[in-house]
Amino acid sequence: MRYLALILFILASPTYAQSDSFIEVKLTRTDSGEPVFVRAILSKPEKETTIALLYFRGYPGVARIKSVDDKSKNLQPFMRDNQKLFLENDIALVVMDCPTDKWLRFDCSEPYRLSKDYADDIRTVMKVLREQHKLSKLFIMGHSMGASSSRGLALNLGTEVAGSIHSAAMNNVNRSSGFGGNFSDFPYTAPKAPQVHVHHQDDACPSTPYHTVKSYSEKNLMTVVGGLGEGDRCGGGHYHSYLGREKEVVEAVIKWIKTGQTTPVVGKNE
Repeated sequence: MRYLALILFILASPTYAQSDSFIEVKLTRTDSGEPVFVRAILSKPEKETTIALLYFRGYPGVARIKSVDDKSKNLQPFMRDNQKLFLENDIALVVMDCPTDKWLRFDCSEPYRLSKDYADDIRTVMKVLREQHKLSKLFIMGHSMGASSSRGLALNLGTEVAGSIHSAAMNNVNRSSGFGGNFSDFPYTAPKAPQVHVHHQDDACPSTPYHTVKSYSEKNLMTVVGGLGEGDRCGGGHYHSYLGREKEVVEAVIKWIKTGQTTPVVGKNE
C-alpha cells in the first residue's frame, strides 16, 4: 500500500516544473525601531524566461508573507487553481505583499497605494527580480482591492513595467475599508505602458460595478460573461471572481501578456 500511495502521488503531481523563492528586501525606514521589509513569493517555470507577473491580492489586501508556504492562500481561487498555466506559458508568477509596516488593518491604504512612496517600495522587489532572477519584462496585476495597487503603480512606474491588468477594480467606496473612493478623477489615459481591464458584466459586488469600468476603459476592456453567481458576491467566487470562468480569464490574461491582444468577450453567454 505504501508503494501504491507513492505511485498515486506521482501520477497526481503537476506535469509542469517550477521553483518557489522567498524574496525579502529591507527598506531604509524603520517602524518603532524595527526594520521594515517588502516580501514576495516568486514561482519560476523550469524553462528560462524574462517575463513575470506581479500579483496583488484582493481583500483583505495584505498578504502577510513570512515564507513560500503563504503563496496559495494569497492567490484568489481563479489564480490559484490555474497558476500552472502561467508557468506552462513561461511566465513567472510573483505574489506581492505590502511592506511590513503596513500590515495593520488597512494601513496599506488606497491613498498609499496611489502614492509615489508605494511605487518606490515596490521598485525594491522589481530590482531583485531583474538583477537576481533575470526577469526584465514585468507586468502587474491587481484584483478587486489589489486593482488599487495595479492602477497606482501603472501611473507611477510608467514604462518601468511592461503592462498592467486591472481585474474587478473597485470604484465605489467601501465604507469599511475606504477602498474604491479615490478613482472618480483617476487619469486612466496617463499610464505610459499598455493596460487592460478585466471585469464580469454581472459583477454584483457594490464596490465593483461593471458599468463604471466600461465607461472609462474604452477599447482595452475584457468583459467576462457566463459562469456562476454563487457564494459571497464580493469574495473569491461569484461573478466578482469569475466563478465558472476561471480558466478562460487566466488564458485571456496570458494571451494579452504574450501578444498584446485583448479578448473583448471572455466566456460564453449561457
